[in-house]
Amino acid sequence: MKRAELRMLAWEVTRRCNLSCLHCRASAQDGPYPGELSTEEALAFIEEVASFAAPVVILTGGEPLLRPDILQIAERGSALGLRMVMAPNGTLLTTELARELREAGIQRISISLDGARRGTHDAFRGVPGAFEGALGGIRCAKEAGLPFQINTTVTRRNLQELPRIVELAQRLGAEAHHMFMLVPTGRGKEMRAEAISAEEYERTLHWYREQQLRSPIHLKATCAPHYQRILRQCGPGERKGFGQHRQVFERTTRGCLAGTAFCFVSHVGDVQPCGYLELTCGNIRREPLPSIWEGAGLFKELRDFRRYKGRCGRCEFRAVCGGCRARAYEMTGDYLEEEPLCSYEPKGVSSDRSRGHGLLSGEDLGVRCPGK
Repeated sequence: MKRAELRMLAWEVTRRCNLSCLHCRASAQDGPYPGELSTEEALAFIEEVASFAAPVVILTGGEPLLRPDILQIAERGSALGLRMVMAPNGTLLTTELARELREAGIQRISISLDGARRGTHDAFRGVPGAFEGALGGIRCAKEAGLPFQINTTVTRRNLQELPRIVELAQRLGAEAHHMFMLVPTGRGKEMRAEAISAEEYERTLHWYREQQLRSPIHLKATCAPHYQRILRQCGPGERKGFGQHRQVFERTTRGCLAGTAFCFVSHVGDVQPCGYLELTCGNIRREPLPSIWEGAGLFKELRDFRRYKGRCGRCEFRAVCGGCRARAYEMTGDYLEEEPLCSYEPKGVSSDRSRGHGLLSGEDLGVRCPGK
């Protein structure tokens, strides 16, 4: 088997958070959380990462800005040649701090908007004023010249607002909009009933692809691996329509990256295939990350697509999609099982469920699409 290249690493630098989001995978709150990596351990870790790979490093949480040495960590990673990005919630950002982040080498931040209006977003985030705080953080980033993207976690409660959220991201001047499909972990387990169905999932991803054809900004579906199948089911002429973002299709070659090109490191140093697949493969305090990445049994299993079960195991798109391993684990107890929220039937399997998936229009979502 070809050696797996670590291309993206999400590092939970702290689990402390000033919000209380309904869908938080970490069930994060204000803390404190004992056992978090010290400054010395954090700096040594970032040097270890740079010694064997050159991944994009996502400084996340919790709320990463609650870590006092966050600028120092960002500076060290940037000096080592790593692409350093950050996922704050925006409420703690000031123009001065945004400037300091940019000077420390942070190349982009992501701020979540889970609604196009105050009520929806604040309900998601569990704190009144979170929507205005996020918009304020975006204004500060723009004033400081710090590039930002908008992330949105999609559930039944905000599905109809999705077109307006994408339009808002464009109006705000975001570099990109990333749509995340709910994975029911942490507090998100309590939202299991609010996950959209497999059929709604399929239609939504088709709609998102339609928007990508004409969007002035980069659109990316995350925790939605079958988006890669949908892209490849497009005709060659449609692919050319991606225009300035055509390179995104060529660059993003696989859906679920957990354990194959991506890993997650927790606030206490536990290494997981991703933040949503809460199975520990080792701890960086006891073993170097390169050894864990190359030798952990769980990582090896995830990289062997022949071990995948059910429709994922039979699917002609398994090498580019893979199904969400975390969602499979949370819903079946087996991370190698088929993706529970995929309605596609592999070729040769008798079913009508793969037929009739039309494009989801803004009217289908309950509002008019931008530009219509």
